[in-house]
Amino acid sequence: MTEPVAIMPCLDMQDGRVVKGVHFVDIRDAGDPAECAQAYCQAGADELALLDITATVEGRRTMLEVVRRVAEVTTVPLTVGGGISDVASAAAVLEAGADKVSTSSAAFRNPQVIAEMVRQFGSEKVTVAIDVDQNPALPSGYEVYIDGGRTATGTDAIQWARQVDAFGVTCILPTSKAGDGAKTGYDLPVIRAMRQATNARIVASGGAGELEHFYEAFQAGASVLLAASVFHFHLIGIPELKEYLRGRNVPLVSR
Repeated sequence: MTEPVAIMPCLDMQDGRVVKGVHFVDIRDAGDPAECAQAYCQAGADELALLDITATVEGRRTMLEVVRRVAEVTTVPLTVGGGISDVASAAAVLEAGADKVSTSSAAFRNPQVIAEMVRQFGSEKVTVAIDVDQNPALPSGYEVYIDGGRTATGTDAIQWARQVDAFGVTCILPTSKAGDGAKTGYDLPVIRAMRQATNARIVASGGAGELEHFYEAFQAGASVLLAASVFHFHLIGIPELKEYLRGRNVPLVSR
C-alpha cells in the first residue's frame, strides 16, 4: 500500500525572517516565521520545516528563540535545520520545541554525528538533508553540495544517500540546487533514485511551481511534498493543492 503523502511548507530563515531565494541566492523577504507557521497550520499543512539557511556558513547555531516562537503556534510536526552540528545542538533545538531535527553539512563532514543523533533521539527524530546539483562525471550524475549549496564535495549524491540510510535515518530531504525556487518542477530523477536506493521517506524539495509538479513528485516516490515560494507568495493554496491531489487519487495524511 502506498504511504500517505504529507504537505510541508518550508520556512527558510535568515536574520530571524522568512526568506526565499532562487538557486540558493537572490533572497527576498516572505514574513515573520511565527506568523507564517500559524497561517500554514490553519491552512491545513501536515508538517512544517524551519531552516536557518545561513547558520552553518556563519558558524553559529540555530536561533533558538525563533524556534520557540514558531513551536508555540505550530500544531503539526516541526522539523528544524541549520547549524545543527552535534548531539548538543540537536538537543537544544528539540528542547526549544522542534519535533525533529535536520542536519546536512555537519552530517556530511562527520557522518558519525548521524549515528549519534539516531542513538540519542531515535531514528524518527532525525532528517538528513542533501543538497545536490548535476555532475555528469559522477555515477548517478548528481553531486552532494554543502554549506547551503555553496561548496561542491565531489561525492556522488545517491552513494551518500545509501550511506545515510545505513544509519537508520527514516527521512532524507534532497534539494536540487538547479530547481530551488525556479518553479520549473522537482528534480524527479533524484527523487526516484533516492527512493530506490534507500528505505527512507523522501522529501521532494526544490522547484515546485504548479499543481502538477506535486503529483509528479509523488509518482517519483516522494512521500513528503515540500514547497516554499508557491505557498509564501500565494501562488498555490494548501487546500487547493490537497483537493487537486485527492482528485488524482493520491493518498493524503489525515489530520
